[in-house]
Amino acid sequence: MATKLTLTERLSYGLGDMGTSLAYNMASGFLLFYYTNVVGLPAAAVGTVFLIARLLDAVIDVVVGIAVDKTRSRWGRTRGYFLFVALPYALVTVALFHMPDWSEGAQLAYAFITFKALGILMSLQAIPYTALMPMMTLDTGERLKLSGMRGVGTSISVVMGTAAVMPLVGLFGGSDQKQGFQSVAMLFAAIGFVCTIALYRNCRERFEDTSPANFAILPAVREMLQNRAWLVVFASCLLYFIRFGLMMSATAYFAIDVLGKPWMISIMLPAVSGMLLLSSVVAPPILARTGIRRGCVFVLGLSAVLFALLPLAESSVPLFLTVYIAACLATSITITAAFAMIAETVDYHEWKFGSRREGLLSAGISLSTKVGMAIGTAGFAFVLGAAGYAPDAVTDTARDAIRWAYYGSAVLLLGLQTVVMLAWPMDALRETIRNDIAGRSPAPAE
Repeated sequence: MATKLTLTERLSYGLGDMGTSLAYNMASGFLLFYYTNVVGLPAAAVGTVFLIARLLDAVIDVVVGIAVDKTRSRWGRTRGYFLFVALPYALVTVALFHMPDWSEGAQLAYAFITFKALGILMSLQAIPYTALMPMMTLDTGERLKLSGMRGVGTSISVVMGTAAVMPLVGLFGGSDQKQGFQSVAMLFAAIGFVCTIALYRNCRERFEDTSPANFAILPAVREMLQNRAWLVVFASCLLYFIRFGLMMSATAYFAIDVLGKPWMISIMLPAVSGMLLLSSVVAPPILARTGIRRGCVFVLGLSAVLFALLPLAESSVPLFLTVYIAACLATSITITAAFAMIAETVDYHEWKFGSRREGLLSAGISLSTKVGMAIGTAGFAFVLGAAGYAPDAVTDTARDAIRWAYYGSAVLLLGLQTVVMLAWPMDALRETIRNDIAGRSPAPAE
């Protein structure tokens, strides 16, 4: 049964991504820069902090996902998380960019604690958010519309969390970058809080897992690992976010130290995923016509080719940015598709195992994004450390390391993601699965 969603629901769902992503994008794009260039911490040590903190999310995300599947409350299964996590998430966002004047060891400990807290609270907000979509509607067209709105929320948060950060740091802090980052973090925390409350107030859960809340955990995890659709989305998102994490961390260094054009940060960083704003409009009709598998394979291959051509375009800024933005648009189509694909892993799971497990499946995908970001961010920090990067005396060796980490990782990871997408099963099975589920599912809650 198709469920038509209201415009308010779709808009509020899109705002929900801003509630989580705004602080996360600022941290992804500038936290390494803030720690190394503003606070003065060593890059390799910061990379280790990022990597350990994110790898610990492997346990946390699974625990949160299982908790969502076991939750039965007056607010539903997901909405209570938005209500009670919104304020703590905002407060930790502020703390993240408020480094005390302590010793280096104490500052690294503070960085780990606050970054880890951000990750935990993000799990408590992002996993229920992702789990909410398949609870709102079973219709693929409506899910693609929700994915488009989520893409809008993501792209706005990327533009604000990347392109707007340094101008706002200058506006609020002047020559005092430390004060500027603190002020921007406070502003983004307030905006994120309002967006999350809008999600809580306006989005409804219509379809619920009718299986018992007290299920055995290990068999549920084993079933998740046997879900082919989930495995494809997990691997695809892992590869996407390794590349995303590296590029978000590396772009400021690439623009300043390789291209010698700091102003390009405000164009290149938003384009990494800011093209989702355009993708949210063009992707749903394209993917509805081509199918998710065929459409994603084409744009991933195209993007890999475009990134491979970028080194040849460095001498011409207009040509470089044209090729770069086109490549980013192509990859953005795949992340719009991924939002709908995550919901379809729930349908596949119910069809194969008789339970929906929205929380656990969403937790697994959230884990792939966090581990991917950790590997990408820490990997680039290790590249800087190995190349002997020093902000005040950048060597040719360091520049070459930044350049080829930037280009080479993109081509390799996009190629691998293309291969993974060839295994996506739902385009061929969707109608069979939907018909089987419809024949045994109860009517949606009113």
